[in-house]
Amino acid sequence: MKKQEKKSGRAVTMRLNILFFCVFILFSAMIIQLGKVQIIDGETYKNEVEKRENATVSLSVPRGKIFDREGNPVVDNRSLRTITYTKMKGVKSEEILKTARQLADIIEIPQEDIDKLTETDKKDFWMQLNPTLTEKLVSKKEINKFRDKDITGKNLDKKIEELKRKRVTDKNLQDLTDKDIKVLAIKSKMTSGYQMAPQIIKKDVSEKEFTIISEGLANLPGVDVSVDWERVYVNDGLFRSVLGNVSNSDEGLPSERLDYYLVRDYSRNDRVGKSYIEQQYEDVLHGTKKEVRSVADKQGTTIRTETISEGKSGKNLTLTIDMELQKKVEESIEKILKAYKGSESMLDRAFVVMMNPKNGQVLSMAGKRLVEKDGKTEIEDYALGTMTSSYELGSTVKGATVLTGFETKAITPGTYFYDAPMKFKGTREKKSWKEFGNIDDLRALQVSSNVYMFHTALKIAGVDYVRNSSLNIKQEYFDKMRYYFRQFGLGVPTGIDLPNETAGQIGKKDNQPGFLLDYSIGQYDTYTPLQLVQYISTIANGGYRMKPQIVQEVREQTSQKDEIGKVVHAVEPIVLNKVDMKEEYIKQVKEGFRKVFQEGDGTGVRAFQKASYKPAGKTGTAQTVYGGESDIGRNEKGERRECYNLTLAGYAPYDNPEVAFSVVVPWVMNDKSGINSDIGKEVLDAYFELKNKRLTGETLQIDSSQEG
Repeated sequence: MKKQEKKSGRAVTMRLNILFFCVFILFSAMIIQLGKVQIIDGETYKNEVEKRENATVSLSVPRGKIFDREGNPVVDNRSLRTITYTKMKGVKSEEILKTARQLADIIEIPQEDIDKLTETDKKDFWMQLNPTLTEKLVSKKEINKFRDKDITGKNLDKKIEELKRKRVTDKNLQDLTDKDIKVLAIKSKMTSGYQMAPQIIKKDVSEKEFTIISEGLANLPGVDVSVDWERVYVNDGLFRSVLGNVSNSDEGLPSERLDYYLVRDYSRNDRVGKSYIEQQYEDVLHGTKKEVRSVADKQGTTIRTETISEGKSGKNLTLTIDMELQKKVEESIEKILKAYKGSESMLDRAFVVMMNPKNGQVLSMAGKRLVEKDGKTEIEDYALGTMTSSYELGSTVKGATVLTGFETKAITPGTYFYDAPMKFKGTREKKSWKEFGNIDDLRALQVSSNVYMFHTALKIAGVDYVRNSSLNIKQEYFDKMRYYFRQFGLGVPTGIDLPNETAGQIGKKDNQPGFLLDYSIGQYDTYTPLQLVQYISTIANGGYRMKPQIVQEVREQTSQKDEIGKVVHAVEPIVLNKVDMKEEYIKQVKEGFRKVFQEGDGTGVRAFQKASYKPAGKTGTAQTVYGGESDIGRNEKGERRECYNLTLAGYAPYDNPEVAFSVVVPWVMNDKSGINSDIGKEVLDAYFELKNKRLTGETLQIDSSQEG
């Protein structure tokens, strides 16, 4: 018996020892884990707590403004009282709904926001408001069928959700009240943004709404009030297409450039320039966002907000464009297009570019296009067409042909050719608009002789003209002529500081020798109106191809509405190349251009001879076919109808040029209409009238009584 008791005591002791040992092991493990949490993982958990309690939010700042060269506002910002919502981490759907209901009691929602709601939005909202009824829409048997098909996890949830949504009826949706729809519109905006990024709930709110929300922010988690901005284009449609556009907060960053902006610390719903000047100068106009930290308690309620960084508004741009001149140019194009449209069925567009030939600053860049809308003819801005569309320019490029002839030693200043119809084997006669007999290079430019240019092109190709002979011209001579033309900007990008410029199109029949003759008179390759003004500017300034510039300065933004701020960066003129030609050759062509506008039977005399500002330049007519989309430009067989492009390029004054210009009017039936000269004269008059008015306050007498 005693033996048994002794054995039993030892067993109890053993069990107690094991129990104490286990307790010791457990406590040791707990202490080790606590040590790990405090020492090793402490910083991590501390950061997680701080993330919940302290959230940093980036707020947009006003975008930089845009002014014209005279300091007049072109693009401004309008201040808007705004209500925003920032979705914090960990916030629940029920909390968002509660806040949306509170806001619905205070603010009115624009009808356009309600109209944007889809049927899916409404069905999802009905399901959120009616969870019990929603659960009954899908049976357990149906759920098990999905499982039998090995559909599990998130895929199963998605299938069930889709089936529930499908079974929400129109009758169910009729249960949603006007108040529910209003709440849904607000909630949709609250959930459409990204975490930690303010989402605009309503902009341009009333003073009453702004005040009530401001006073109740403590009870509206995530909601804030601020003064936001909206882009205002001061001159309505003037120069509008070139200014570009800015995305709204709903659009946010464009998907095709998402990564580009995200690596530059943009938020997904940031507003950015989408096109042209607004896009090209996004880095300058955007500014540095304001950063605010929201400090919350452990329950997630915001206690206070702290400004970490005030941010900085975007910088202002000063354009090279003179908006007063731009307005006059656009009005002239519109007026003259309308005047000629009645007799010109295919006429639907016209372009003008004006540039300072000495520094490349673009003073005006205008294009207008006639479009049919609802049975009416309307005029829309097509300034972008000056750099994105190209046309055969005709005789305006003959200056480049003569200069190419000089530089290749095919001809020299004073070389004579006999202007009479030329005939090659198997082709129709090629001739000038009139037979001029024996003429030199100056006379050829003055009266726009085609035959003189044909002879020059043949000499460049090493061909002696024999009537009825066959032509054999190698590709290298097309390349040679293009080499020299490109030095003036014809056939290459001009380098303007805007996206999407075209370099024109190269003719596709170089294997047919006769097209070199067409090339020499501007009826083969195509060029843009912007290339045309760069070409004429290069001749006007003595051979320097200047980069066209649309922006003159970058300036600081100021608090004063119409002040443009101090200069941060001035854009310097850029010489792209000096033409590979003697100065005396360029002077010879300039003299020819002077004769075109100023002497005798020059092709530009009718419009410009009496002009007091003494211009020089070259007219152009290109035989072509209609290149538009309208059926009016095709015959009954569907073939494109023949027509003309009328062009004009020049500069003034001829002895000290301060402005160069180009005019392009495609697809005209009457090659003698003079629409190109009418537009050119009006815009050049406008430039000098405006200049004189600013200098003296008086109106300039444009047409002098003396013949010149």
